[in-house]
Amino acid sequence: MLEAVQRANIYSETLGPEQFGIIQKPLTFAEKIYNQAWLRKIVILVVLAVAWELYGRWLDNPLLVPTFSDTVRALVADVANGTIPARALSSIEVLLVGFAIGTLLAGLLTVFAISTRIGTDFLDTMTAMFNPLPAIALLPLALIWFGLGAGSLIFVLVHSVMWAVALNTLAGFRSVSMTVRMVGRNYNLSGLRFVAKILIPAAFPSILAGLKIGWAFAWRTLIAAELVFGVSSGQGGLGWYIFESKNQLNIPEVFAGLLTIILIGLAVENVIFRFIETRTVQRWGMQS
Repeated sequence: MLEAVQRANIYSETLGPEQFGIIQKPLTFAEKIYNQAWLRKIVILVVLAVAWELYGRWLDNPLLVPTFSDTVRALVADVANGTIPARALSSIEVLLVGFAIGTLLAGLLTVFAISTRIGTDFLDTMTAMFNPLPAIALLPLALIWFGLGAGSLIFVLVHSVMWAVALNTLAGFRSVSMTVRMVGRNYNLSGLRFVAKILIPAAFPSILAGLKIGWAFAWRTLIAAELVFGVSSGQGGLGWYIFESKNQLNIPEVFAGLLTIILIGLAVENVIFRFIETRTVQRWGMQS
């Protein structure tokens, strides 16, 4: 006959938080400040501005590199008299039209590419042909076809935007997993509804990256084009402002124009695209 085995009694005791030591260490004030990305970027800009000022003073030749303070004074003066805002507005208006048309055409090409094999072959062939072609190389043709004006600028902008956005959008669509695609098929989605409700949300990080690249290409192409033939309806843009200032040897104004281009680029990247990114891919958990 088996004898019953007696086990020793086990006693458990609930421990309080104070017995575990430090669970969460509060951040110091310096760590909280360092964790602010916007503040770190401002510090970088301040360091660059100080380096520019010191180099300009050391060089002591305003015809080569004016100091940062001289550039800011020229910028403030031309902002106050309305010159730079008018030139910037002229450039941005043309940019928005070209960017919108280029993005729309890129979207249509991409939908055509994912719908048929011929569309895929067509987009692959066209991007291989025209994406490496610099938009500035099309300026002579743009002048012949559209004349000296906004039409020529829009033409080269569309070329700059379309292929970059189309390539990134197509890459994003191709990266969508079969599981996600099958979810759409199970809901009987097809055609444009499938693209709008399944492919675009799933591929939006790639689409947004393509829009950023397209914007950057369009912005620098516009400035380069304006430097060559920037007068549109009697009003030139920022590129033409820089060109005129260079001809008059107003070098602080040249740098003021360049600084304006940089500031607009920073604003678009860190305000507009950052807002879209926060409201979409970060909110959907697709990006940290």
